[in-house]
Amino acid sequence: LQSCDPIMLNRTPDPDSFLGNQKDQAFLFSLDGKCFFPFYYRNEVFYDCMKLKTKHKWCSLNETYQGYWKYCSEEDFAKCVFPFWYRHMIYRECTEDGDAFGKKWCSLTQHYNKDKIWKYCD
Repeated sequence: LQSCDPIMLNRTPDPDSFLGNQKDQAFLFSLDGKCFFPFYYRNEVFYDCMKLKTKHKWCSLNETYQGYWKYCSEEDFAKCVFPFWYRHMIYRECTEDGDAFGKKWCSLTQHYNKDKIWKYCD
């Protein structure tokens, strides 16, 4: 493995127990080090980077978390999927429809009605 940037290669049992402060630190499973979405962690499904007891958001590097993870960078966060179905309409951009606070949101899958997976737009 050759790299221009120094990166820690390691495996830890649980990101919650890792107290590292370096946001660029990664504990790699694959050479490309890409987040795997959705991933399963502690019997829950995650469609985006998550933050429980850690300082920074992180993701699993395999489908079912097995100790391989990394802190997320901007390109790792979940992306909106367009077009997507919501109620009886097709949306090609973020919408405020259905949000109690009037904030723009988008679906993370093409079929929001079925999957109910979403995020607020930036």
